[in-house]
Amino acid sequence: MPNLLKVAAVQHACSADKQTNLQRSLDGIRSAASGGARLIVLPELHATQYFCVSQNTENFALAESIPGPTTEALAGLAHELEVTIVGSMFERRAAGIYHNTAVVLDSDGSLAGIYRKMHIPDDPGYNEKFYFTPGDASDGRTGGFQPIKTSVGLLGVLVCWDQWYPEAARLMALSGAQLLIYPTAIGWDPNDPEPERQRQLDAWTTVQRAHAVANNLPVISCNRSGFEEDPTGRTAGSQFWGHSFICGPQGEFLQRAGAGPEILQTELDLEASERLRRIWPYLRDRRIDAYADILKRYRS
Repeated sequence: MPNLLKVAAVQHACSADKQTNLQRSLDGIRSAASGGARLIVLPELHATQYFCVSQNTENFALAESIPGPTTEALAGLAHELEVTIVGSMFERRAAGIYHNTAVVLDSDGSLAGIYRKMHIPDDPGYNEKFYFTPGDASDGRTGGFQPIKTSVGLLGVLVCWDQWYPEAARLMALSGAQLLIYPTAIGWDPNDPEPERQRQLDAWTTVQRAHAVANNLPVISCNRSGFEEDPTGRTAGSQFWGHSFICGPQGEFLQRAGAGPEILQTELDLEASERLRRIWPYLRDRRIDAYADILKRYRS
């Protein structure tokens, strides 16, 4: 018999008011839980606007410790509704050490684990290296590509820019993850022409569906939506494109969002990966004896 898990992705916009944003997340969780979802995923940095559009030391005041106000709010709701929540926050670990951190609150309200974003971009409008220290690969409690054990299964939680790297998805799969989860904040430059926008969206969707196929795992990708301006005026701001989706272990779309606020819900069959790996045994046929050069920056 299939092992069914009802999951949800809460796609919403973010304003300049942190409490308003957190309330949007909490309201979305309540709505998803009322529809039967037991695992609920929120967008990247869902309690704030995407402040990385510019470099401003005052933005470090947005960071919180773990535990802190955001994790306490999510934990309380997880316990009340008996659901597992994947949230995302700007973490202050210590003076001068800040992370982009996914937090997983289990259905009893406990902190099941955290994942600190490993791949940190530094692109126009995405100045994340100014703010975020990469996760610690050697820290077995919180770092590297380690699934988080919860009441609904082993969750392979990654964050946004990580979604472009097949190595991250593969290592989660090799560590026993039962699904891949990507809280995300990605959007268009409003000056981009429509054909370029479509190419970017297609690439974003395709690469994550490929992770599902290559690892025989379902994927939940939850993006934010709405326009956010650049307070410095140096860029045209970001139009976060939404289009969150949930796909099965063959990359098949199960639910897809549009550009605006939306809650996606569907059932995942967690036994499907086992059945697929019996006929598509990618992990069996990996040539681990021939992959040493993958550890080089560039092979020349």
